[in-house]
Amino acid sequence: MRTWLSRCTAVPGSRRGKWLVLVAWLIAAMALGPLAGKLGEVSDTSANAFLPRGAESAEVNTQLERFRADDLMSAVVVYVGEDPLGEEARAKVETDRGALAALAEEGHSVSETIPSDDGLALVVVVPLSGTDQALLAERVEEIRDVVSAGNPSGVEALVGGAGGATADAYNVFESLDITLMSITALVVVLLLLFTYRSPVLWLFPVIAVAFAAVLTQAGAYLLAEYAGLQVDPQSSGVLMVLVFGVGTDYALLLISRYREELRAEEDRHVAMRSALRRTLPAVVASAATVAAGLLCLAMADMNSSRSMGLVGVVGIAFGFLAMVTVLPALLVVAGRWVFWPRIPRFTDTPTASVGRWERIGNAVAARPRRAWVLSLAAVAVLAMNMFGASMGLPQTGWFQTPPESVHAQERLSEHYPSGTSDPTILITDTADAEQVARQAEALPGVASVETAAVTPDGESTQLTVVLSDAPDSKEAMDTIRELRDTTDALVGGNTAQALDKETAFARDLMVVVPAVLIVVLLVLIVLLRALVAPLLLLATVVISYFAAFGAANLLFTHVYDHAGIDWSMPLLGFVFLVALGIDYNIFLMHRVREETLRLGHRRGVVAGLAGTGGVITSAGLVLAGTFAVFAVLPLVSMAQMGVIVGIGILIDTFLVRTVLVPALALDLGAKRFWWPGALARDSDEGTDREEDTPRTDTSREQVVV
Repeated sequence: MRTWLSRCTAVPGSRRGKWLVLVAWLIAAMALGPLAGKLGEVSDTSANAFLPRGAESAEVNTQLERFRADDLMSAVVVYVGEDPLGEEARAKVETDRGALAALAEEGHSVSETIPSDDGLALVVVVPLSGTDQALLAERVEEIRDVVSAGNPSGVEALVGGAGGATADAYNVFESLDITLMSITALVVVLLLLFTYRSPVLWLFPVIAVAFAAVLTQAGAYLLAEYAGLQVDPQSSGVLMVLVFGVGTDYALLLISRYREELRAEEDRHVAMRSALRRTLPAVVASAATVAAGLLCLAMADMNSSRSMGLVGVVGIAFGFLAMVTVLPALLVVAGRWVFWPRIPRFTDTPTASVGRWERIGNAVAARPRRAWVLSLAAVAVLAMNMFGASMGLPQTGWFQTPPESVHAQERLSEHYPSGTSDPTILITDTADAEQVARQAEALPGVASVETAAVTPDGESTQLTVVLSDAPDSKEAMDTIRELRDTTDALVGGNTAQALDKETAFARDLMVVVPAVLIVVLLVLIVLLRALVAPLLLLATVVISYFAAFGAANLLFTHVYDHAGIDWSMPLLGFVFLVALGIDYNIFLMHRVREETLRLGHRRGVVAGLAGTGGVITSAGLVLAGTFAVFAVLPLVSMAQMGVIVGIGILIDTFLVRTVLVPALALDLGAKRFWWPGALARDSDEGTDREEDTPRTDTSREQVVV
């Protein structure tokens, strides 16, 4: 392994190898660059892409293809007045119906006007084609232009229903990738400028990440097109954040080590080879841990979760590859001047100094038990706020700034049975259709049942069921369960989909979470060659997840005013936080292990913290900043993921990795912390305890992250 690593790291830092690496990346980027822009073409935007595999509601969506109206999606126009709507309002609606007829799907007509029982609302349903979402969004905008013009005083016209909601969601996702990439790149550039305080150095990680982003998108496109990789708009958006965040983390680690080596080596090529050789094991372990954690999502029932996991692995692979090849080559080609104005100069006599992180390490080492108890108490206080969290996000709460379709649904629920704009779909054998309809009508949560369509062969019938309660409410989901238990029919529609998602996420949480914990634990055991230390590190990351969830719940409730927490957050938040959060413990403990071999356990822990404190803190800020970009997106679910992961990374960076982990390691001592590895037998703890103020030697031999 050492020979293989030595050979691999010698290429980007060698005099000829650096040019070969850059030429290879340029050729790959030019050849595959055109494919990067095609990722959206293979992105699956169908409803089943966001449903569990094998779900009954997904089967209904598939069965709908057998019906003539399989591609229809209704836009529901609701006219609402403060007073009962009179002749003037009705005349406006009839005029609009004439104009809307030209926008309806060919061969289908606009519905008759449907008045509410209280006389305060009128509804018109416009059938549209749902096969082309871009065209659907265009038609919905045209409908809104028609119905919003010339309304009588006090009358409001809104467009919602499945067609309106789909159009609003399409408008959000259409520019999602560009928005995410632009904001993420800006955040990374600003944080790198703050970290390096150099007008030049920040550019090199960004260039390397740009290479990785191009090949990541191209690779994801090729895998989706020819290998069946499922990609949806949400996973493609997260993909770019992962590449920027994780790639920049690895860049910070390598550049920090390269700077140290430049002070000890006169030849920058030798310095880069040494930096790569010493950082590569930790970076490989980190990338393998993140990739393995994301791969566990392949076990999920939710199609969107599996897509996010598998697509994320592609981003991690190319991000890692770029940071250990093209970035070193770029830095070696450029020379020392890229660090201006703080250019590292070669010196034969490295100086030792007590820095900020060594002082923190000494403070933790002075009273380690008090340090870990207090830090654990702080984390526990935050974690307590997760109890009582409102789980489940209704359709009206999908967007941070509710679009028109949400307001339309609210108006419909005020004046009509709540399920009018979003009926439940039943598919049954035609011979049983009448009996199924009677069974459905007998349920208390059902307002009405109608026959919608029959397949051309006459074997199957589609029924539309209007529920009395708001779609995806608890009461509506109870009615869906009763429909499935009572009738011999497939039950689908948005409310059934919400129920199936909730069930699938609960199942995935029980399956994926243990798998992630086992995989991460095995990686830590191999890396640290111990058992107790990996178990403690994994426990600290899990604790920080609960703290992040609790802190985020406070923000969702009192700052963002979200209607609830999306069901996907417990699973996705856990996977991302454990996979990404363990990175910093890997960087820290890999260094601590090396230092312990030289200095003994106590001094090794302090030296490891001092040697990695600055770079890990910078990396944590960058990764948290990139995920925080999600917080400004219009989709609540993505905003919530950004907040949870961002808070969790900050807790890991500033509390868990800085205080909790070192304090636990010091309080337990080498024999217990490194058990049953060689360090538990070989560390000279007695010598360490005699040192009241351990110092960190900053010589080249010691800096071994």
